[in-house]
Amino acid sequence: MNSQNKLKIINDPIYGFITIPNILIFELIEHPYFQRLRRITQMGLSYLVYPGAHHTRFQHALGSVHLMQKAVHVLRSKGIDISSNEADALYAAILLHDIGHGPFSHAMEHSIVNDIAHEKISILFLEQLNHEFDGSLDLTIKIFKNKYHRKFFFQLVSGQLDMDRLDYLKRDSFYTGVAEGSVNSQRIISMLNVVDDQLVIEEKGIYSVEKFLIARRFMYWQVYLHKTGLVAEQMLLRILKRAKELTLEGKELFASKALAFFLQNSISESDFNKDILDTFSQLDDSDIISAMKVWVDHDDFVLSNLSRMILERDLLKIKIESEAFGKDKILRSTEKFMKSQGVSDHEASYFVFTGTIVNQAYSSDKDSINLTTKSGSLIDVAEASDHLNLKALSKEVVKNYMCYPKSH
Repeated sequence: MNSQNKLKIINDPIYGFITIPNILIFELIEHPYFQRLRRITQMGLSYLVYPGAHHTRFQHALGSVHLMQKAVHVLRSKGIDISSNEADALYAAILLHDIGHGPFSHAMEHSIVNDIAHEKISILFLEQLNHEFDGSLDLTIKIFKNKYHRKFFFQLVSGQLDMDRLDYLKRDSFYTGVAEGSVNSQRIISMLNVVDDQLVIEEKGIYSVEKFLIARRFMYWQVYLHKTGLVAEQMLLRILKRAKELTLEGKELFASKALAFFLQNSISESDFNKDILDTFSQLDDSDIISAMKVWVDHDDFVLSNLSRMILERDLLKIKIESEAFGKDKILRSTEKFMKSQGVSDHEASYFVFTGTIVNQAYSSDKDSINLTTKSGSLIDVAEASDHLNLKALSKEVVKNYMCYPKSH
């Protein structure tokens, strides 16, 4: 193929026409590892709440590359030296930042693989791709691991104002129809600069940053931590845990070849090799949906009922409160369900359970957003803002939830 034909233009509903910046990015997009992201929804089961939220990790990754190109252009225009190799590494890093996600986003991480965060699996994919592309991703991996000497590069990929967040807030707002979450990513990017090797925002961009932080907080409470989406995700996680539990007991379950492998084996981070990574890369949302459609007819009470409840959107009830739920309340709901359904305490625990959710729109401790003033000094956005809510946004809010059957 003519190399020029690889620099394609893609029509994106958020930004209009976006371009593929170089041949390496084109070939990474073409790779089966990346193409899998077309079959993984960006927001898991949120479409049970917001019917439009069927957009994919694939779309989000391409959008993030588009924003990274804008950021590189802006920083270069302000005298920040970014070589073509460094720019290419940034594009690859943001393109591949979510490549380790399993089906329905986070459900896999705590159910059928042993607490392996998607970021760790992303690095395994990056290292394998680097091998296949003859070391072309050496610098990308350094940036991804925050081991490159220019620290602001990592902030562009994974920071308070990274291209990942700037895309997903705008994209998720668009596809859910939640207008309050929309951010002016172009305006924020135009205000970027670098001082002392850290990413900063020019002082006149303070109101755009305030809007970004408030939108982020709103999207978390209204969308990402919406109670219906939350209970659906927790039920899906328990379906996969139950499927694994039954499989390890010797029960036969319908599953695709890739899903069956992870149900039948206990896989930790240290177990991942090329074969297991290739098997993981065969998993997507359709494996889980097709399995649940068959599991509805399984003779296991837990597996069949939870699968039916997800597919028919007949979910458990959920209560969210500031205080933790008392043990007596949990015990009463559990015993009532055991008695009415004739199930064991262990089986009932799949239908009555508690947990916590955390929301922190801005964390100045980990990676503050600093404004650069005309005099050249730096100031934390929460200190500079006259918006009374901004300091409150940096406080961690923890809430408790309890899920239980509707009849209880």
